[in-house]
Amino acid sequence: MENQNEWLEEKHYLEHSLNLIDYKKSELLRKEKGFKENAVALKKSFWNDVRVNLDTAEDVDETFFAIKQQVELLSDSELAQQRAFRNVKVYERLQQSPYFARIDFLQNGHQDPLKIYIGVATLLDEQDENIVIYDWRAPISSMYYDYTPGDATYETLGEEIHGEMLLKRQFIIKNGQLQSMFNTDLTIGDDLLLDILAQNANEHIRSIVATIQAEQNKIIRHVHSRYLIVEGVAGSGKTAVALQRVAYLLYRYRNEMTADQILLITPNQLFNQYVHTVLPDLGEDNMQQLTFIEYAEKRLGRQFQLEYPYEQLEDLLTEKNDAHYRTKLSAISFKASLHYKQLMDQYVSYLSSKGLLFKNIVFRGERIIPAQAITEYFYSFPFSMSIPDRLQLVKEWLLQQLTKFERDERRKEWVEQEAELLDKEDYSQSYKELLYEGRYTENSFDDFDQERKKLARQIAKKHFKPLRSSVNQLRFVHILGMYRQLFDLNSPIHKELQHLMPDNWEDICQQTLPNLAKRLIAYEDVAPFLYLQDKIEGQQTNTLIRHVLIDEAQDYSPFQLTVLQQLFPKARMTILGDGHQTIHPHTFSNPSLLDPQLYGEQAEKMILTKSYRSTKQIIQLTAKILNDGSEVEAFNRNGPEPSITIVPNELALTEQIIQSINNLSTKFETIAVICKTAAECSAVYEQLSTQVDIQLINHNTKQFKKGILLLPAYMAKGIEFDAVLIYNASSANYSRENERNYFYTACTRAMHELHIYAINKLTYFLQ
Repeated sequence: MENQNEWLEEKHYLEHSLNLIDYKKSELLRKEKGFKENAVALKKSFWNDVRVNLDTAEDVDETFFAIKQQVELLSDSELAQQRAFRNVKVYERLQQSPYFARIDFLQNGHQDPLKIYIGVATLLDEQDENIVIYDWRAPISSMYYDYTPGDATYETLGEEIHGEMLLKRQFIIKNGQLQSMFNTDLTIGDDLLLDILAQNANEHIRSIVATIQAEQNKIIRHVHSRYLIVEGVAGSGKTAVALQRVAYLLYRYRNEMTADQILLITPNQLFNQYVHTVLPDLGEDNMQQLTFIEYAEKRLGRQFQLEYPYEQLEDLLTEKNDAHYRTKLSAISFKASLHYKQLMDQYVSYLSSKGLLFKNIVFRGERIIPAQAITEYFYSFPFSMSIPDRLQLVKEWLLQQLTKFERDERRKEWVEQEAELLDKEDYSQSYKELLYEGRYTENSFDDFDQERKKLARQIAKKHFKPLRSSVNQLRFVHILGMYRQLFDLNSPIHKELQHLMPDNWEDICQQTLPNLAKRLIAYEDVAPFLYLQDKIEGQQTNTLIRHVLIDEAQDYSPFQLTVLQQLFPKARMTILGDGHQTIHPHTFSNPSLLDPQLYGEQAEKMILTKSYRSTKQIIQLTAKILNDGSEVEAFNRNGPEPSITIVPNELALTEQIIQSINNLSTKFETIAVICKTAAECSAVYEQLSTQVDIQLINHNTKQFKKGILLLPAYMAKGIEFDAVLIYNASSANYSRENERNYFYTACTRAMHELHIYAINKLTYFLQ
């Protein structure tokens, strides 16, 4: 009877909450409609409300302020509409499941306990006075994640509130219907977690705030250290925690920080799409998302061709010659290291006194300012001045020189010839400008000469404009030449810096120079090249970004971290990754970004050892691949044993894969066939696409839909699938020790079923 009464009580509270949500949503829709109509009306009447008068300076100012006022009114109305629309979406989500938990908390010194219902957003009553549902990010809600019934504490405004948790109850509410509820002594009840984990994978990551674990909650709410490092095993929820952390930071610092001041650095565009729905689902604007190579392209892409990280991986994974493989790996590892940064710092110090390279400034095929003249002018300044400061003085000098050359060019024959070929529009423009300047008067007798001079000025200015732009952008500095000079064994620099160069420096030079000759910056050279450019031309910084999250951090190098730290000097950082999922070669022999020593005393590290993604059976198998005694704690969710199938040839492998896909399609929505490389994927796609409806995923893919997917392992980073089929895990295909973590990463993408296939002989990773 007591249970029945509690059930009815909770049903009544749910009905009350849903009615309130409906009321709030309808009110918001009414307001949104008003904002929209107001914006449309403002657009229609925009110029009716502005009197344009440019007769006097005062009239111009008055017109400007009138336009500015109208623009601000329109902008405010549109922002209010967007905000209302976003909040409507939150209410729509609340209609499905208003809350997921309740705790009863009796604060010390109080007589009546507080009933706290916890959901994805705050819900106030009709008068906006009392809280009906608490946001999961509210300080008081943290007790749900951190405590079992008994003594409990939460912190608000720097004050600790102590008391007793009398009740901890969890709900499963779907489509507005209370399906089950249970009281629990656990941090998060296994029933609720099992219900969530048993669901099929989605094409977007789900942020399930109902099942945040105590150790995850500490990460989400951590605000003390500048650098928070999170190392978690595959499936421990790192990415979800990162996004929930963003939502929490936006909630906690809502008056100090906005979503566009937070940046998530991701492995690829597909991953961006995978995570982009989470924050809007939690009622927040999306943060900025960027890959490291995208940032580099913005800086260098117009001048150079950049190698993408997947191209570097493909190159190494398909390299058959062991000697070439070792040389490439060694070069990549060195260029990713802080030792190479030390070499680069010494090189910049050397360039301060000699060796800086400039380009000739050429106009109409003629060298008007030789590189040597620029060099002499640069080194005429004291060595105590920084290189960037001296370059600013050189830039000003060059602009002055261009002004002199421009004046000289006006009198040359080519200008007169071009003036004769001008169309009527250019002549008309010249006439208007002269009229405006007062050159044409009733008494003027040299109208023709004045017009010709004006045209000459226009023509010369137009032709010198690109040169001026290039000088302002410091394009006269030969960064590529200076980076290439570092690898020139005949350069005096080689002797100066030899003590910092590795034993195989000659091999590294021979591998690097052909790329630079083609204006190709290899992926391992991108961070050092940006670093050199900043040291010479002046540090580029973004002080608006307040928080940077680096996901899959194990695949970034110490040199890349240096570049990011310098780019975002005001930002705190959350660094998330798993050392066992290292796939990029530049990290194999360098300190991991998950090592707190890289950050000094401002870093704190937290570890997640429990995996929730895969079944216990899949985790037990994948843990054996690691071969290093690592313990991965599996959540107690059972499923079928992973299968390993050896086939005699490629034809038999294709038949087995197709048969498995057909069987799995009846149970699951998302099935991934994971190959080693994109080249292998292309070949497999030719065999499978005629018999099954399969999507080929490559570096150009921005998003995927539920169904059957074919992709290389590196594109599956951070993503999960209902079932995974590993294509050809043979000893011939996965033979190098450096590929062990790569193979492990592919296998750990599976949530419910894992099937591994190999031709002739299985990789020794599974022996």
